[in-house]
Formats: sequence, structure tokens, C-alpha cells
Amino acid sequence: MSKSSVKIAVVGDVHDLWQPVEDRLALQSLGVDLVLFVGDFGNESVEVVRAIASLDMPKAVILGNHDAWYSTLDDGKKSNKNECPYDRIKEDRVQQQLDILGEMHVGYSWLDFPELELSVVGARPFSWGSSKWKKEAFYRDRYNIKNFVESTQRITESVAKAAYENIIFLGHNGPCGLGSEEHSICGKDWKVGGGDYGDPDFAEALSQSYQMQKIVPLATFGHMHHHLRLNPHRTREAIATNDMGTIFLNAACAPRIVKNNDGEYRNFSIVSLESGRISQISLVWLNSHYQIVSENTLYRL
Repeated sequence: MSKSSVKIAVVGDVHDLWQPVEDRLALQSLGVDLVLFVGDFGNESVEVVRAIASLDMPKAVILGNHDAWYSTLDDGKKSNKNECPYDRIKEDRVQQQLDILGEMHVGYSWLDFPELELSVVGARPFSWGSSKWKKEAFYRDRYNIKNFVESTQRITESVAKAAYENIIFLGHNGPCGLGSEEHSICGKDWKVGGGDYGDPDFAEALSQSYQMQKIVPLATFGHMHHHLRLNPHRTREAIATNDMGTIFLNAACAPRIVKNNDGEYRNFSIVSLESGRISQISLVWLNSHYQIVSENTLYRL
């Protein structure tokens, strides 16, 4: 029997801040039906990925740019020798992460969730963002993809194969076209004047999904942290919408676990769906007793 009400937890950029026992208990206390991970688990942090893969809850994962941090170095063996903490000739930690995750990794793929009557489709994995095609050798060698057009095609192939009309998109970086201010959901916050740093292939795949009569209530991602580099007086916009009824959620509230004199706090973005439509999105903080101590409602229908 399918559920008319679905609660989803989106885990923003982890950056090594994942505690297997505590985060599992926190998610259980929240009563979520599905967990989505937007990537950046650490700099090729295989053990963090292994811990997340062992989470015994319905989930989907996409890997981020930090998850291929050493494997995408542009200037060859000299830089690799100076920076990479392991021998890339003997080890392939990107592939290790992909092998650990298996079908849980939806980058250029998808997962169907029959009990929820929805499919999660992944955008381009390991994205660094930008309107320029970056990491050419990496995408060519790993995926035989050479440009945005081929990347879009790979994403839309997954959309076509997904079992359900209701699609949730999971990316590491978000799509372009959602604003060019420094505080925009995918805006450049490290450059005065801003600029749109979203992914063109993600945006085009969304457009083609609508043409395929797919319903996309949610597209979620991270990468662009909520705290702005050049403006400490405001935070990044976490929500955007479009005319097709899609809600865009940037879940990269980093660091996701903080400590102070009162103890430890962790955040999740919680998305509530009612009959396939998003009714509410909140950023919640839980204390060490797994109680919600702060809830910021980002969207309400």
C-alpha cells in the first residue's frame, strides 16, 4: 500500500561530520520514510561513505566534488604527489566509494521506491558547478561523457527508465537558471557581483523531464553552503521555485554538526509531501537527546 504522506530527510554536505549511531537515532526519531544525501562526505572519505551505506533506512546518494577531490587534480602527478595522501596508481578511492554504494548511488542513475510511489533520479555526480565543462578527463574516463549535451542525455535516460511519474531529482550542485545574486540558491558567493554557478545539464534534464510529462515536486542538492563567504550578514537562499511547480532545496547547511557548551547539535532538512505535493520544508536542529530544538520553516504550501 502506497503512502499519501511522505517525510524525507535531506542530509546536506557532510564533510566528515557523520556519526553512525547518533545520526541513525536522530533520523529514527524524526520518523522519516526516505533519506537523501547530496554528497561531499569528505575528501574521498571512504570510511564515511561506508558508514552511510550501512544506514538501514531507505536512501539515495549522490557523490560530490570532494568525493573525487584527489582524483580530479588537473595538473598531473606532481600535484598528486604533493597533495594526495595515498598512491593513486595502487588505489582508486572514487571507485571504492562507488562500489560500496552500489545502486544507492543515483548519479547518472535512478532508484524506484514502490512503497512511496516515486523515483529518485540523480543529476551529474561529482559536480563542481559552473557553466564551464570541468574535469574533462575525469568524466571522459569514468563515464565516457565529454560535454554538457552528453551529460544531459545520460540524466534524461534515467528519467525515461524510472518507474514512476513522480520524480525527485538529487544533485550535488543545483541547476542553473535559479538566480545570479551572491545569495541566490546557486550563486557565486566568493566573487563580488555574484553569478549563476548552477549546472546547465541539470537544468536541461529538468526541462526535458517536463516534456516527458514527469512530475517533479522536488529537486534537492548542496555544494553551495548557506553561509556566504563575502557577506556574513545574510545567508544563502535555500529555496527556489519555478513555473512547473518544482521546489528547489539547497540543503548545504554546513557544518551540519556543531558543538557548544550546551552539547552537540545536528541538522537535517525535512521535506513533507502530501499526495505527491510538497506541503512543507524545514531546516531542523536536534540536540543530543534527539529532540528538535530549532525549526526554520523554509517553505509551506
